[in-house]
Amino acid sequence: MIWVHDLQKEFVGEGESIKALQGITFTIQKGEFVSIMGPSGSGKSTLLNILSFLDRPTGGEYTFMGKSIDQLSDKELAHIRNKEMGFIFQSFNLLSRSSVYENIEIPLLYSSDISPGSRPALVKQAVDSVGLSEKLYVEAGKLSGGQKQRVAIARALVNNPHIIFADEPTGNLDSKSGASVMAILKKLNAAGHTIILVTHETYTAQFASRLITIKDGLLETDQAIKKDDKGKFFK
Repeated sequence: MIWVHDLQKEFVGEGESIKALQGITFTIQKGEFVSIMGPSGSGKSTLLNILSFLDRPTGGEYTFMGKSIDQLSDKELAHIRNKEMGFIFQSFNLLSRSSVYENIEIPLLYSSDISPGSRPALVKQAVDSVGLSEKLYVEAGKLSGGQKQRVAIARALVNNPHIIFADEPTGNLDSKSGASVMAILKKLNAAGHTIILVTHETYTAQFASRLITIKDGLLETDQAIKKDDKGKFFK
């Protein structure tokens, strides 16, 4: 699904340049659950932005589902992003005065492939999957942090994307709510969604089956996360 080779990103400004990514190579297969970790300034957020088409690399190659992004226009990338990708953010990014329904519906409003008449059923299916059906017409601003993140997950799901990018999805949550959110992501992965998670929390990262660590813009490690026959993690 994702193939990157010698991926580079350099930011230039005011006479100096910063090499955020210095040549990263890896492959992510369809259906994987991959965590990306690294200290602040390591380049992991830059990498996520490139993988999710929010930015372009300044060097190297990136192929998504067989297509090189160098050969795609910004309009084509935006179409793929809306149709094939879902996004979950640390800060939820909800419209606080809009209802849960209206927040989840947003990606559908930008999809030319989905008719207005089919939207209610898709929204209901998404909200049911995160267990918030009873909150469908409640203003998002009146929800708890954990509930807001579940709404964000439902919004990411409503287009039935192939891949979900989660950027520190538990960063603003207490441990119980965070565990609930990760359990939902694990369930989505079991249902066939590819999950790419950026996190600084070891506990959160261990819900994945593979861990990529980034340091100083370089790939430091890329390894499977080991679990025993009861699903518990061990080094």
